[in-house]
Amino acid sequence: MSKPLGEFFKEEKEAEEAAARPPPYAHATSPEIDSPRSDPSMKLSDFTADDDSVSFDLQRLKEIAEAAEKKKKEEKNRKKKEKKKKKKQAEKDAGSSKTEGATPSDEDDSTKSEEGSGTSEKSESAELAKKDPLSPEKCTGTSATPPSTGKAKKSVKLKLQRHDEAPKQPTSLLTSYQSMRSPELSALIVESSKESSAAMVEEAWERLKKSYVYYRGKPVGTLAAMDPTAEALNYNQVFLRDFVPTGLACLMKNPAEPEIVKNFLLKTLHLQGREKMVDNFTLGEGVLPASFKVSNDSDRAKETIVADFGGSAIGRVAPVDSGFWWIILLWSYNRCTRDHALVELPAVQNGMKLILNLCLSDGFDTFPTLLCADGCSMIDRRMGIYGYPIEIQALFYFALRCAMQLLKPERGGKEFLERIDKRIIALSFHIQKYYWLDFTHLNNIYRYKTEEYSHTAVNKFNVMPESIPDWVFDFMPLRGGYLIGNVSPARMDFRWFLVGNCIAILSCLATPDQATAIMDLIEERWEDLIGEMPLKIAYPALEGHEWRTITGYDPKNTRWSYHNGGSWPTLLWLLAAACIKTGRPQIAKRAIELAEQRLSKDGWPEYYDGKTGRYIGKQARRYQTWSISGYLIAKMMIEDPSNLLLVSLEEDKKIAKPRLARSATV
Repeated sequence: MSKPLGEFFKEEKEAEEAAARPPPYAHATSPEIDSPRSDPSMKLSDFTADDDSVSFDLQRLKEIAEAAEKKKKEEKNRKKKEKKKKKKQAEKDAGSSKTEGATPSDEDDSTKSEEGSGTSEKSESAELAKKDPLSPEKCTGTSATPPSTGKAKKSVKLKLQRHDEAPKQPTSLLTSYQSMRSPELSALIVESSKESSAAMVEEAWERLKKSYVYYRGKPVGTLAAMDPTAEALNYNQVFLRDFVPTGLACLMKNPAEPEIVKNFLLKTLHLQGREKMVDNFTLGEGVLPASFKVSNDSDRAKETIVADFGGSAIGRVAPVDSGFWWIILLWSYNRCTRDHALVELPAVQNGMKLILNLCLSDGFDTFPTLLCADGCSMIDRRMGIYGYPIEIQALFYFALRCAMQLLKPERGGKEFLERIDKRIIALSFHIQKYYWLDFTHLNNIYRYKTEEYSHTAVNKFNVMPESIPDWVFDFMPLRGGYLIGNVSPARMDFRWFLVGNCIAILSCLATPDQATAIMDLIEERWEDLIGEMPLKIAYPALEGHEWRTITGYDPKNTRWSYHNGGSWPTLLWLLAAACIKTGRPQIAKRAIELAEQRLSKDGWPEYYDGKTGRYIGKQARRYQTWSISGYLIAKMMIEDPSNLLLVSLEEDKKIAKPRLARSATV
């Protein structure tokens, strides 16, 4: 028994709405995206081309559209045939009207003809249903053609018109995305990502310009931070190490803006000549300040510069790294501008010699590494890095190699060049042999014998295997390795420090194989060293009794915070440079994309807290200048890898490489 016509159209309407409805999400992860209709104003940036949480059945939609188009053509052809058939029937009826009457057999033929026509229509509709995935027969299971009446034919026509309009119904922004092909969607997503990244870069440059510090009308540096919500303390000063990323960003910019770099180099060199005293003790002549501040003297109506050589710093420690960063930035400036006149100035040549003289002086050391106090570098608080920290040794090596290219042999320069050459060879051997740790070396140390005497000793520093912390065994992958934090008599600091390892790659202190292994380690331990916000300055964090004894209960360096396992966005530039040099730019791109998700929205904080870097640091200043410049350098190096030449040295074949022989005790 046939269904009422009203019920038929009701079922048909429900079927059409079901067919036009977009496919459901494969994995809904939040209320905002559970339904494609929940938010018609969704932005394109809310989706990613490779995100498994969204599944668009684009192939199915394409098939539906093609089937609808094909049905349209078939319907058009059918109407033409019907029109011709009716015309012939009319001509036949006109001819038969001339006959005096119709016989019973004629009536039977007419009835059969009508029945045949109805059967033909049904068969054509059934054939069409097989070809068209949106046909009512497939959607509702009912016949496409109601009883053969004039009203029914009109209804069939109306139904076909509505069916043709079905593919044109998508109105929401999300549904229109679904009608696109996958490559088109991916291209739009990439374009949107580029626009967002470009806006972030533009904002970064604007904020960097606002941080400029001027002295007598000339830019001489940048403020450490510009957080209007926090007390200034010493963040309103120009720090030497903090300015280096800004200086490099200005040199890499197209076109370059080297003026501020030149002014900074000359002004800090002038400060080097000042008398430096802390508690009646005079510091070495070559010491450069940790920071300086431009003050306005209202009485004299002039500007003055006040420098801090460590006397005002926490812990009262002079910055060992300031002089090394100054030489490295001078080398980068010279490589970018070819301003040899500046490098050859007697004051500049003498300034380099004074810095190097502090480091190359004879003493009681039996190692070529540089002995340092705690808090003498970027980690400027008590964190147990006293002795021979890898960050200082890598910067020392980098600065020595830069000085080899900048120093002139005149006026005592030849003697310095000879001393540098000898120190470079000894230092590279020492670091590559005794600081390197991978799975094999860890196993060797684990099996060390102790209390060995004479020059044949394998355990040269008399390290106790029991002193190896438990976390190292789990942290060390089979593939990868790194330069450990510190090596001294009976002591090995197994912590990972990013600055020292990346500088070792850029300066070629690490061998090519070691550089590759360091990158392998970063990939293998991504969650530990990168996490949700790049990058860990040190790993792991000091906790419990170890934190209390080493940091002295430092409230700023609690576990996974600040220098104690905090995540520092400024280190992006070091990672990007190391990645490009080792042929692994994809690692840097992935880290940059992570930073771009939050860095600008969070206000460019100095550091992040937590094991994965999820939280803005509890005492972090916002709008930290070197967080901004570190991001800019990373972006510029990824976009133009030739910028690497401003921060990377080539391998010196003349420097002898140590034979990393395996332990005789194994």
